[in-house]
Amino acid sequence: MDRLVAKYVGKMVEQRIADDGMPVLGCRDSDIVWSRKDPKITEILEDVFEHLNINSLLHCRPSEPYGSMIEYLAAHSDGAILPQDTETRTFLHDLPLAASFTVEEVVHNLKRRKIVILPGGEIVSFGTVSPQQAFIGFSSVCFACFVKFMSDRLQDSRTAKMDDLARRIMNDALKKTEISHAHEKTSNEGPYITQDEVHREMARVGKLTVMSGMVDSYFGNISYLMDDTLYISQTGSSLDELEGTIDPYRLDGSSCAGITASSELTAHLRILETTGKRAILHGHPKFSVIMSLDCSEEDCDGAGRCHLECPKTRTVGDVPIVAGEVGTGRYGLCNTVPEAMVNTGGVIVYGHGLFTVGSTDLDEPLNNLLDIERMCFEEFVKLTGY
Repeated sequence: MDRLVAKYVGKMVEQRIADDGMPVLGCRDSDIVWSRKDPKITEILEDVFEHLNINSLLHCRPSEPYGSMIEYLAAHSDGAILPQDTETRTFLHDLPLAASFTVEEVVHNLKRRKIVILPGGEIVSFGTVSPQQAFIGFSSVCFACFVKFMSDRLQDSRTAKMDDLARRIMNDALKKTEISHAHEKTSNEGPYITQDEVHREMARVGKLTVMSGMVDSYFGNISYLMDDTLYISQTGSSLDELEGTIDPYRLDGSSCAGITASSELTAHLRILETTGKRAILHGHPKFSVIMSLDCSEEDCDGAGRCHLECPKTRTVGDVPIVAGEVGTGRYGLCNTVPEAMVNTGGVIVYGHGLFTVGSTDLDEPLNNLLDIERMCFEEFVKLTGY
């Protein structure tokens, strides 16, 4: 249990969403194992454990700029913060605000949501079976609030209503944003010819995707087609921990790998069929999501349904923005992304992230992901006058 606690505290620091020494993560075993003891925090959380059927609790104020963004959004929200990104819509729903850090306030909110935001921008999240769930909740709040805060500033820039504090937080965030193209190239660039090589390259590029800040929590997926088998990350897997979580899906449907494969398996299959490519990478880079949410239309008949269908043709540069939801329904990504991908290396899905493709190896979709995210960052900078 100590090792698990240390692992997820380490992930928070490595992914730059928490400062070293700040997280208080507790996991219930025979006793509660704490990452560190802080009586002002742990005494309250120990009482929270007694009121909920949970395995773990996490308390932390995120590192900057997340902490200031969350504190600002909380001060300008009534009862809950309401981000519009897909992760929040499907996973968190809304981000409730507690009036104070008390057992009663925390328990009340955690009975109906996976997280609660405390005064001062601190977050409490929980896991029912593993501290991984507490980490995912915390990371998802950081992502959602970054996207929400920056999306609001984009709207402010159109009306010249941005206040001094919001501009300072935004400018500090932009200074801290580093979108790096520097990653090691494989000496065997593909096409890959063995299953071991496919697994090794998927794990390597998955780690680079996380290290580059192109995906948060356990979101995102990756696949590679070799012969008649699509190797794809399992649903719920972490891109930086893909060893043992890659499924071989035979194109003739003769395997049962589709049961545990990524929920976007159908979208991957149709993208490959439509484009003739071999490799797909799906990440949630922040500025790609932010720019997908940006719209200057007023009184639009489709307002509130943008994630399902949009009557407008929208792009960032030459990269299409499409609507679509996870799954195979009427509004499924499998029906919107493949056609838009035919003449481009990437497609942005409204509020959801970015799909990119490659012809022979996985470095190509990773480079496409980084290039498009950089373009979205530069477009945001231009529009906000930073």
